Amino acid sequence: MSGIQMVLLGAKGGLPVTPSVQYLVVAGGGGAGSDGGGGGGAGGYRTASGFSVTAGSSITVTVGGGGTRGGSTGRGSSGNNSVFSSITSIGGGGATGGIDAYDGFASYSGGSGGGGGYGMPIPNGAEQGASGTSGQGNDGGDGADYDSAAKAAGGGGGAGAVGGGGTLSPTVGGNGGNGSTAFDGVTYAGGGGGSTVNGTGGNGGSGGGGAGSDSVAGTAGTTNTGGGGGGGTEGQYGGNGGSGIVIIRYADSYAAAASTTGSPTITVSGGYRTYKWTASGSITF
Repeated sequence: MSGIQMVLLGAKGGLPVTPSVQYLVVAGGGGAGSDGGGGGGAGGYRTASGFSVTAGSSITVTVGGGGTRGGSTGRGSSGNNSVFSSITSIGGGGATGGIDAYDGFASYSGGSGGGGGYGMPIPNGAEQGASGTSGQGNDGGDGADYDSAAKAAGGGGGAGAVGGGGTLSPTVGGNGGNGSTAFDGVTYAGGGGGSTVNGTGGNGGSGGGGAGSDSVAGTAGTTNTGGGGGGGTEGQYGGNGGSGIVIIRYADSYAAAASTTGSPTITVSGGYRTYKWTASGSITF
């Protein structure tokens, strides 16, 4: 047997080592703003097939945690990056909160999907949604401000859609941008909904986005979806962002991986071997 053939043969059952994999890398979602805060942006979402791997080389897998909600009046923090080999997805942007008020009656923007969030001031004390990262997520929605009796924050950007802007007639927080459905049939990376005062909180985007509040604390983004946290109404906390996830798969006609760390869930179904990490680890083919 030649040296080339020996390299290509897998250790289990004589199957060859896969030359490439399909991947999904979702970063942690952004934390929402508190005290009338915007929804957190979804974690960055990247997926593709045909990613080359090399037998015997260990590949690092990093699963990013979600961003932290704002303090009693503050902005949420951005989510943490997720990584598979050279592929990095950027953590979702944190959303603005009450500490960012310019006139005492401001309303706040949604964080950006897959980007460093917060917002910029626009007229009437409201805030403009932050920009998303190209190829990973979309912009957060703008806030809408009238006076102390009515304000509506923007929703966070999602992998599949921009965050909705807050509106005053009726007074409704912006919905989080919807996520995208991956090759496993699950939707990931939805933006968090924006909060309101004297109105209705925005819905979280499909793919784990937390709902914005009109009376209590915002809802956290769903764990291992990269969903953004939902904004908290006046005097209440926003929700934390959801942690990310890394998934790879390849045809089951190729050998199982030689080793893994991080306790990935491993399944063989539908013609594929699939490895799913909800915590950081590694894989060697």
